Amino acid sequence: MPAALLVWASSLAGAWIRPLDQALICAVFLAGIVFLLMRKRTAERGGKGHARRSARATLAVGLALAAGAGSHAGAAATERQQGAVAEAFAARASVVAELDITAAPERLAAPPGRGAPARWSVEATLRTLIHDGQRIGTATPLTVLGGEDWAGVEQGQHIRATGKLKAAEAGRTEAGTLSATTSPVLLAGTDGTGGDLEAALSGLRARYTAAARTLPGDARGLLPGMVTGDTSALDPGVAAAMKAVGMTHLTAVSGANCSLVLGALLLGARSLRLPRPVAAGLALAGLALFVALVGPDASVLRAACMGAVGLAAVAAGRSGQALSPLCTAVIGLLLMDPGLADDFGFLLSVLATLGVIAAGRPVMAWFPSPVPRAVAAGVAVPFAAQLFCGPVIVLLQPSFSTYALAANLAAAVLVAPVTLLGTAAVPLLAVSPALASVPMALAGIFAAGVGAVARFFAGLPGAALPWPEGGVGAATMALLSLLTFGAAWLLCHPVRAWLLMLAMHGRTVRVLALLPDGRDWAPRGLAVRRRRGTLRVCTPNLRRNHQWLLPKTHAPRPRPRTPPPGGT
Repeated sequence: MPAALLVWASSLAGAWIRPLDQALICAVFLAGIVFLLMRKRTAERGGKGHARRSARATLAVGLALAAGAGSHAGAAATERQQGAVAEAFAARASVVAELDITAAPERLAAPPGRGAPARWSVEATLRTLIHDGQRIGTATPLTVLGGEDWAGVEQGQHIRATGKLKAAEAGRTEAGTLSATTSPVLLAGTDGTGGDLEAALSGLRARYTAAARTLPGDARGLLPGMVTGDTSALDPGVAAAMKAVGMTHLTAVSGANCSLVLGALLLGARSLRLPRPVAAGLALAGLALFVALVGPDASVLRAACMGAVGLAAVAAGRSGQALSPLCTAVIGLLLMDPGLADDFGFLLSVLATLGVIAAGRPVMAWFPSPVPRAVAAGVAVPFAAQLFCGPVIVLLQPSFSTYALAANLAAAVLVAPVTLLGTAAVPLLAVSPALASVPMALAGIFAAGVGAVARFFAGLPGAALPWPEGGVGAATMALLSLLTFGAAWLLCHPVRAWLLMLAMHGRTVRVLALLPDGRDWAPRGLAVRRRRGTLRVCTPNLRRNHQWLLPKTHAPRPRPRTPPPGGT
């Protein structure tokens, strides 16, 4: 964990500080490594001396990894902030760009007004920039904003386009945006996909999306998104409903899908009596094919890496100690791509996995023994992930999803059939589309159920309540998560909660019994003056007993009886 935190901090600094300052930080890390290695060994023996040597070695390794991540982040920042490419972005120049598409297009929310054209966002890598008579080679990430003609580009394509550059704000990993003014042109002499295997997988994804369009209702858009990550056909209404109830992670491939694929492959391999390392290797190979099918963009790689954490723990026989594999996955991803350090999707993936590791098993143990283990896990996993991810989700969407836990629990039983049946239909689609139609139809039924769950809970009153923004909102959501965790414990342990309350009451009574008698410490209360028979409030103040009459009530009183005129 110390190494993961150091690597994360070093990668995050690369997006906010100057490359020279980043180089100085890396130099400090290297100096710290030299200091730790040259320090004389203590003469202590036994467990204490071994613990100190282990701590120094762990810190030295963490500093070395942090220096590597900081160097990578500094080099990427230098390319974004200095040179001819950075000057073109700063000048908002109109250029001709050659791009490599790195992710599937995403539809942007339509601006208010009637007849607004659809806009699409495409993640790409700038390879060649033609500006002011110069041809500049680079490898700079950027975001392309285009019209409806950009909805058909595919991941891996090498295209040319014309547009206007705009530099990104500080702290962003991409250099900026390219507002395309022309349609994308596939460069001559390229197949548009970067290889035979990738071309086959890209064509298979397109055929799967086309086959899913024959399904009714929300299934035509949800099924390709949950199986292959293609959300181009997703209905805006169901997308808004899933966002309102905290089910956005189900609109595309997530860690849950990768875990289901891994679990199915691992269960099949173990049912054949294969050794544990062999079964883990086969499951990992199947996961790699699944990632290649979906497309190795940043979100899928995060999901696959976090889903493989549990596999590594099972293969090592340490299913209850998955924190070390999680930290190893974080370090590996940040070393490959330091830009993930300030990515909210990466942070949510890590927090969800950490919540399942840290709180999933204890919450499962809260359930009584008659409750099936599968039911306990189905409730504990989304509950723990929701508690850990809540404060970060508020920063992205300042609202409280009242029915998020209930909606995710209701949809959890539908995700597994969609993932397994839908994934099984992919190879069948390449062999026989008629055979693939059967599992796709069954998976479509469950996908339509996921959409129906989202629409039902989004239509309930108070589905999305306003919440404070910024740090105040995150802090209050963290407090609410702690209170919810405690309330769940009290609900699952009523007897222990009652005994704990009695024990606390007994301790309070014993503490009060030790206090001396007298009016100096006595709490504010009531006293009766016997001479006048009036109830008064007594408040001790500097050893004097000031008394005030109690406030009179405003309730109507019976009128006193008066003798009649002339009576005696």
